[in-house]
Amino acid sequence: MAFCKACGQDAGQAAFCPKCGAPQSASQPTYQSAPPIAGGSSAPSGAPAAEYPTAGIDENVAGLLCYIFWWISGLIFLLIDKRPFVKFHAAQDIAFNLAMVAVGIVFWIVVAFLTFVTALMHFPIGFLFAFLWPVVALAFLGTWIFLMYKAYNHEMFKLPIIGDMVEKMVNK
Repeated sequence: MAFCKACGQDAGQAAFCPKCGAPQSASQPTYQSAPPIAGGSSAPSGAPAAEYPTAGIDENVAGLLCYIFWWISGLIFLLIDKRPFVKFHAAQDIAFNLAMVAVGIVFWIVVAFLTFVTALMHFPIGFLFAFLWPVVALAFLGTWIFLMYKAYNHEMFKLPIIGDMVEKMVNK
């Protein structure tokens, strides 16, 4: 009877322990304690170079996930994933979110200016431009959903200005 060197469970003639999963052959390394938890590197040091943290995620799903949590998920995938398709969508997500912030700031500056100018003319209707904000927000939301759809369908859809800049950055 053979016992697991990691947990002491009866392993019999199995190549791996039925309780903890530790390899039992002499040529393979054994764990001194429990196997590594999620987030730790469980790949052996001789693992192929193509292995990376997002290796188990399909390219189209990873492209979709780049857009899920706004710029944060884009930044995470840009830093950890090496596939060109995923890096493109991650970088485009970050650039799209920066553009949304810039457009939002410019929009509210223009609304404040128009409100101030029309108030000076004793015709205070400039504040009514603020009611255009939902239209702008819906346009951004629609674009965001469209980008997720295109990434999931494995298409490298480029936004008109942002897409070209991102493509040049990713292809360097």
